[in-house]
Amino acid sequence: MVQVVFLHPDLGIGGAERLVVDAAVALKSQGCNVQIWTAHHDPTHCFSETLDPDLPVVSVCIPVLRLSRHKKKVLFYCHFPDQLLTQRTSTLKKLYRAPIDFLEEYTTGMADLILVNSQFTAGIFRETFRSLMGVQTDVLYPSLNTRTFDQPSNEAHDLEGLLPEGTSHLFLSLNRYERKKNLGLALEALAALRSTLPASQSVDVHLVVAGGYDERVSENVEHYAELKELSSQLHLGDCVTFLRSPSDSMKVALLRGSHAVLYTPSREHFGIVPVEAMYCCCPVIAVNSGGPLESVAHGKTGFLCEPTAEAFSKAMERLVMEPQLRRDMGQAGRKRVHDKFSLQAFSGQLHDYIVSLSH
Repeated sequence: MVQVVFLHPDLGIGGAERLVVDAAVALKSQGCNVQIWTAHHDPTHCFSETLDPDLPVVSVCIPVLRLSRHKKKVLFYCHFPDQLLTQRTSTLKKLYRAPIDFLEEYTTGMADLILVNSQFTAGIFRETFRSLMGVQTDVLYPSLNTRTFDQPSNEAHDLEGLLPEGTSHLFLSLNRYERKKNLGLALEALAALRSTLPASQSVDVHLVVAGGYDERVSENVEHYAELKELSSQLHLGDCVTFLRSPSDSMKVALLRGSHAVLYTPSREHFGIVPVEAMYCCCPVIAVNSGGPLESVAHGKTGFLCEPTAEAFSKAMERLVMEPQLRRDMGQAGRKRVHDKFSLQAFSGQLHDYIVSLSH
């Protein structure tokens, strides 16, 4: 039996964490013995699969694994270079990060096999790790574990009490409460849409801003307050509902009941939310850069737009005014996920990579 250990620093509820969990589940289904090692795991702020005792969670010092690398095969799945996730706002910060950045590049090159989650990330990898230009990187698209999304539910019942009575045009923003996710764009797009729709329709439009929220993370707390203030400044009133760390069942109900998901980050390395939305027959309105260029088929499963309120609101207006287009895009999105992002295809490819390393 092939033994596989995943290492991830904080097993919360973000896209990267979802990918780790799905990969672990995929390899278990292929007969591998799987463990996840992490420095932090909160049973009240995690994916339900990680509560399974067959996926033990312990602390680990990654350099120890590197030192014992001659005994272990290492597959590195690059979600995005870590050094690009931290701003260098001062000379002191640059000096502090320099050895860490060097270590990241050096240890990444020690891997026996490097996978990336998109062609976009492959390009960023080559731009960032100049000393690894000659290293081959294979693209393995993240999959969608559809088990959660296939559970029977009643959207009207699940959303009862969450939305104002009479809501007929629901849009959803689903992302962590982080400034880089540009969630304010969704609020600005809603305000622009309400100014162009007839009064009889604008009152029926509602936006739910939902996403991962951790009290330990100051940015989550601060940005949540910033978005509430922006909503007030835009005079959106009761047209917006903010949800923090919604349950899986609530997320699925929102995806199934929404006209579209507004996916606002720019240069996002992949982003699993558009795939989740398409599987739920929900069109996606996303920024025309990064991963969505590979996951969303423009004009077929959604719209790829410039990151402006005007561009997003025009796409939203089309989905409000053209119900058949919304339905056609939803069906096309569901098929696209089956064809390109199925768990079966991901499981098979990842297992083949693992087996190739074990020989």
